[in-house]
Amino acid sequence: MTDTAAEPALFGADLPPDPAEAGPLPMGRADAVVFAVADAERAARRYCAALGLRCTAYAGPETGEPELLSYVLAAPGTRIVLTSPVPAAPPGPAAPVRTASRTASRVRTGGPRGRELTAYLDRYGDGVLDLAVSVPDVYYAYDYAVDRGALSLAEPYEARDDYGAVVLATIGVPGGTRHTLVDRAGYVGPYLPGYVPCDGL
Repeated sequence: MTDTAAEPALFGADLPPDPAEAGPLPMGRADAVVFAVADAERAARRYCAALGLRCTAYAGPETGEPELLSYVLAAPGTRIVLTSPVPAAPPGPAAPVRTASRTASRVRTGGPRGRELTAYLDRYGDGVLDLAVSVPDVYYAYDYAVDRGALSLAEPYEARDDYGAVVLATIGVPGGTRHTLVDRAGYVGPYLPGYVPCDGL
């Protein structure tokens, strides 16, 4: 519609203010875009080569995360996390060979988080799984969003390691994407608890 006279009606300018909507949503900046991918290491190498990003953190079986592989890639003002399920070890002596197939159902995964990510990849393919948002107060932002209809996926909680503590909560939106609310005020680590610094691939 190009008629500018109709725009105020479309945006509710003629409606009286709703007292329940008073107060701004305490949003900060984007914290990270988390992609679900079939092969996180291969995708990380491609993103680094094509976009000039560098790997700053890693989580996987070696860091205590048995079900997922995650690489954090960064550039000034940008943080991308590439996550894939860890294939379950086969009963025989040979290790599984991963292909860069879009269909992750060919990869058996061991635990519930790996199976959940595999199901996501089967349904949607590689894509955005989570848009993490930095907020000054996770508890307030979470209550604000849920009170206005957001689906609660994880109530606010604190995760801690040697680098400090981070407060997280997760809300859902239609279409399978979720938003993680993040408060890093007390955290100086490479990304989140469970991740270790990574100086390249």
